[in-house]
Amino acid sequence: MPQGRLAQVLRGIVDDADERLLIGPGTMDDAGVVRLGRGGGAHAGLALVQTVDFFPPVVDDPRLYGAIAAANALSDVYAMGGTPLSVLTLASFPADFPDEWLREILRGGCEKVRESGAVVAGGHTVEGEVQFGFSCTGLVDSERVIANDGAEVGDVVYLTKPLGMGALTTAAKRNEIAWDALLPAAEQMATLNAAGSEAMNAVGAHACTDVTGFGLVGHARNVAVASDVTIRIPAVGAPLFSGALELARRGVLSGGSKRGREALAEEVRVGVGVDTAVADLLFDAETSGGLFIVVAPSAAAALERELCQRRVPVHRVGEVAAPTGAAVEIV
Repeated sequence: MPQGRLAQVLRGIVDDADERLLIGPGTMDDAGVVRLGRGGGAHAGLALVQTVDFFPPVVDDPRLYGAIAAANALSDVYAMGGTPLSVLTLASFPADFPDEWLREILRGGCEKVRESGAVVAGGHTVEGEVQFGFSCTGLVDSERVIANDGAEVGDVVYLTKPLGMGALTTAAKRNEIAWDALLPAAEQMATLNAAGSEAMNAVGAHACTDVTGFGLVGHARNVAVASDVTIRIPAVGAPLFSGALELARRGVLSGGSKRGREALAEEVRVGVGVDTAVADLLFDAETSGGLFIVVAPSAAAALERELCQRRVPVHRVGEVAAPTGAAVEIV
């Protein structure tokens, strides 16, 4: 659902006055954060990170589909600086869906959950179109939550995975690329954001979000609005997955690119001379994308070291400026 419509629907419905709710829907953050206990009682220093995500297949391999769905859902916990604790499966499959495919989807998802250190505590299934994902619960120190509203003027922004999953998965659905060409992207989508989260926790990131359905620009917009800043993203040098730019030049993009441009037209400024295909990819939807980490300039070198030590890609993708009238500027 487009960001603007979602915010409008939620307005006035969700009660955010309870002192236990540390982060709710108001800032369009990646997950809700709820303090355990009240006041100074037992467990007051701990908070639950809660999130849910499911979607239709993005690859033909059932085991990889399950793994990608798990990595995508768990990523919201990592984006808040949390540690996954438990998950519940959410599954919809047609009545005639082959048992062996269902088994492989569940196997791939459960293997990825175990890799995260969390446990599968149950789930729910219905008959319908194919959809799969997880409701995830994590733990975080209530004083060390990394929300999307802490970006400060002068900060720098890093991204831990290259962009282009929307273009590549769309091309695969249209049979415009072979499975061999999509496999490296599928493996990236199935990679947990655990190491990136550890790195940003080690240096005290100011803000974070993970880049998924709203695309890089849409998630950057949420950080900018929540933090009352402008985020400036250079188009030149943007980290793009191999083959994605060529597909974008041919108009092969997910529907998220067009929806993002339309929904954010009044909040995003695209500079004169910016390569249209690159801008399209910055708007395009991602599946299980990287962490969008905002740190003080003084912490940038330390973050790069921490990421490198954990073999996480280091992509500096932007900077935080004083408000200019646009939430995001692509320059």
